[in-house]
Amino acid sequence: MPPPDAPTVSAVVPLFNERENLPVLYRRLTDALAGLGVEYELVFVDDGGTDGTGAMLDELADADDRVRVLHLSRNFGHQAALTAGLDHARGEAVIALDGDLQDPPEVIPDLLEKWREGFDVVYAVRTKRKEGLAKRLGYFAFYRLLRGVSDLPIPLDAGDFCLLDRRALDALNRLPERDRFVRGLRSFVGFRQVGVPYERDARFAGTAKYTLRKLVGLAVTGLVDFSSFPVRAMGWLAGLLTMAGVGTAVAVAAGTLTGGWAVVLTVVLFLSGLQIGGLALLGVYLVKILSEVKRRPSYIVTSAPAEAIRSPARGSGVTRAVVAEPVEVSR
Repeated sequence: MPPPDAPTVSAVVPLFNERENLPVLYRRLTDALAGLGVEYELVFVDDGGTDGTGAMLDELADADDRVRVLHLSRNFGHQAALTAGLDHARGEAVIALDGDLQDPPEVIPDLLEKWREGFDVVYAVRTKRKEGLAKRLGYFAFYRLLRGVSDLPIPLDAGDFCLLDRRALDALNRLPERDRFVRGLRSFVGFRQVGVPYERDARFAGTAKYTLRKLVGLAVTGLVDFSSFPVRAMGWLAGLLTMAGVGTAVAVAAGTLTGGWAVVLTVVLFLSGLQIGGLALLGVYLVKILSEVKRRPSYIVTSAPAEAIRSPARGSGVTRAVVAEPVEVSR
């Protein structure tokens, strides 16, 4: 539940060495939010920057009481900084966007309109990216690969730019895992979700902070956290090799295949199938262990009889359920 003095809207912006972008970002954010006629706050997260961004944020906070600043002790990375901002946002509707102005603040009214229609999660869908060809192709391939192999329906071309209703955000913030892929967790919590198309701008100023290594790391996190496909693929491969071994054994027995090479091929196929099958079996157990270690709830309650609004594992140290308490919101 938001505090009694909570604003209607919070904008959460993680920043790492964005000194050149900050003045324009602040102006465009305040222009976009001021036109909504609602109380708002700006939650900036200084992710251990070294270019003076933190000092500029403190100056903004001194001049504007709607600005709140979180300074992290070092650079923890984009997803961690975003998580920190979401944890500290107080609004009834919380908007997450990047600080390089590739996510245009002018799209915020469109997100708010869908929220007022009753949607709990409104994610921005990139219809066009004003970036280099290599990066566009990389993102295009990643989102389709993730969608194809994910155990959850994760929307195509939807990054972290989104609006979260308070009850959806509270459910997401209660998820205890630390290595977070926020756009995947956003799909996990469910609720009523809808996409809003927009064109993703080029970076306004400065250099990209997401290096190729960081992008690959984020992609791996998304694939590992939300897909068991690699383990299933190993199981299928083991089955194919075993069937091939059976086929060659039958051919050898029938005399269709002769010679020592046929016997060697049969043995190799059988042993390969057994080895890969054993690895796939171990992988199944590792997937189960990973799921338990992350401690995501088994379900999320949106409404229930008053006497049933409780966690079945309260006090046990185990998160088995998340209750999304209803919030009275003037939309």
